[in-house]
Amino acid sequence: MSPTVSVVVPSYNSAAFIAETMDSILAQTFTDFEVIVSDHSSTDGTWEILQGYASDPRVRLVRNDPGGGAPANWKRVSAEASGEYLKLVCGDDLIAPASLERQVAPMVADPSVVLVASPRKLIDARGNILVAGRGLGGFSGTAPGAAAARRTVLLGTNIFGEPGCVLFRRSAFDAAGGWDDGDPFVIDQATYCNVLMLGRFHAVDEVLASFRISDQQWSVDLAKQQSDQVVSFHHRLARNNPGLLSRTDLVRGDTMARGMAVARRLTYLWLGRKMAASASPGQES
Repeated sequence: MSPTVSVVVPSYNSAAFIAETMDSILAQTFTDFEVIVSDHSSTDGTWEILQGYASDPRVRLVRNDPGGGAPANWKRVSAEASGEYLKLVCGDDLIAPASLERQVAPMVADPSVVLVASPRKLIDARGNILVAGRGLGGFSGTAPGAAAARRTVLLGTNIFGEPGCVLFRRSAFDAAGGWDDGDPFVIDQATYCNVLMLGRFHAVDEVLASFRISDQQWSVDLAKQQSDQVVSFHHRLARNNPGLLSRTDLVRGDTMARGMAVARRLTYLWLGRKMAASASPGQES
């Protein structure tokens, strides 16, 4: 029989964190799940570390061919899943022990719910908490999916969080076309909104995931590319779903996205200094 939940893990050169990620998934209080890891030709020992989990009957390891980047690996590992519900956890992020239990419950209680999300912590490479709780855009409980999609545009940011924060109903995920990489930086947010056009959203107001911050997120050039893709996603969502977003909504959302890019850049600079300070040896007076 197929498991209730498939947790899929795309990994690439994640040797420093993959064991911690796997341990967080395998420690779930909800027990009817499988874990599928697709390693994208790592060269840092990630694949060798994963062999330590191969004997667990819940775990299946596959290797993805080079090319296509993260979107190709996300699609490959998700295609391997057989569960009724789907969660993707990146190879350096963590989920809380109660993550599946808390997120499956509203799906079971209400078949119209197609996506559940919860806030997350932001952590550094050592697991130190940088931001204690973030996400949901003011939502609590169940709401129309279209309202949640519109809110994420108006706020100019991904209110749902990284994939580890989210659980999909697999049938809705497939019906929406799977991972939407039309704008690769917002592959997660775009996919969430496509799924939400097919049903209702449920917000679990409990921190159930941890997203790891890296220095790659501090680049000015990258922030500009990200905001450009967020704006592109807004307009594509509007074209594909007539009546969801007005012209005024798009102007507001695009303006917020540009502002959020600046704010994100400043936040990452602050977090970078904080991380560097925590990594420095203490000074005796």
